[in-house]
Amino acid sequence: MTTTTIALTAYALVWPALVAATGVVLARGFFKDWKEARDAGETLV
Repeated sequence: MTTTTIALTAYALVWPALVAATGVVLARGFFKDWKEARDAGETLV
């Protein structure tokens, strides 16, 4: 394999990892806020 092939492969595989990490961060924040609202007896919206 050439260096270009390895670099392009790594570049292509980074994007799904970044999207997954962003999704995890957003989901954690959502569920944290949801739990706080539920514990306070309020609606999330």
